[in-house]
Amino acid sequence: MQSHTTDTAALAAAHQLPQVTEPRNPGTEFDMDWVLSLQANTSAIERRAAQLPARRSVKKAHQAAWLLRAVTCIDLTTLSGDDTSRRVQRLCSKARQPVAQRTLDALGMGPITTGAVCVYHDMIPAAVTALQGTGIPVAAVSTGFPAGLSPFHLRIAEIEESVKAGAAEIDIVISRRHVLSGNWQALYDEMRAFRAACGEAHVKAILATGELGSLRNVARASVICMMAGADFIKTSTGKESVNATLPVSLVMIRAIREYFGRTGYRVGYKPAGGISKAKDAITYLALMKEELGDRWLQPDLFRFGASSLLNDIERQLEHHVTGTYSAGYRHAAG
Repeated sequence: MQSHTTDTAALAAAHQLPQVTEPRNPGTEFDMDWVLSLQANTSAIERRAAQLPARRSVKKAHQAAWLLRAVTCIDLTTLSGDDTSRRVQRLCSKARQPVAQRTLDALGMGPITTGAVCVYHDMIPAAVTALQGTGIPVAAVSTGFPAGLSPFHLRIAEIEESVKAGAAEIDIVISRRHVLSGNWQALYDEMRAFRAACGEAHVKAILATGELGSLRNVARASVICMMAGADFIKTSTGKESVNATLPVSLVMIRAIREYFGRTGYRVGYKPAGGISKAKDAITYLALMKEELGDRWLQPDLFRFGASSLLNDIERQLEHHVTGTYSAGYRHAAG
């Protein structure tokens, strides 16, 4: 058991690359030629995405190491109409200690935390207080989340109020109608205004990809949001009928790669909605590694938007350590 533990710790450490503070993406001038040049070969994308889960299966100590990495990249989220300060406080407690100490000890691991806690605006004060001194950022959904259809000046004001309340990251939603009507300049101008309103807070642009109509639209919206200064691009609000998928992720990740190649600025990626199983987390991490490299396996460039994913990861880690699965309710976050 000792050598098994040592192997897991060594593998985990190998995946815990130094936290590098990237130069923030300042955006670029709007480039319509670039936008219109973007295409998406749907059949090829779907074929590549279908191959990934079967090809990238990791076991035992390797699996435990990848799952520990996944935990550090989770935006632990509660976005319910019945959210309370007490629920948010419990969620923050889970973010501070996402994996049971006995499990970490058995794996030879030191303390880890989740990447952030994501809440509605009204819950920011409770989250900021609960996370004080931890270094875990509070992310707030904004701009009329999830539909993004409130008046523009109110969406700007909502961002500013959330930053003032202590949110270090703002998850905004774009106006889908700009994409569906091909009004790319309007999308750029909107995203540029959102970025300006965020100030020092990092901005994640939620594309709501399940409502954009085509993978080509996903590619174009991804690049435009990065042109306008997005720090992250994110698949979904989690409220659409179709949320994060591997084909959509492949398109967005390759848009990030192209943007980096053209500008030298790294932009983060956040799949959200429907990712609830540990095996799915490993698949997404493998996709990031293959398409973008190890640098994008850090929480400053990759996040999962999730509420129940951590529960399954904990169960898998406990099974790795003890050989038995625990009941899901033992790992509840809220």
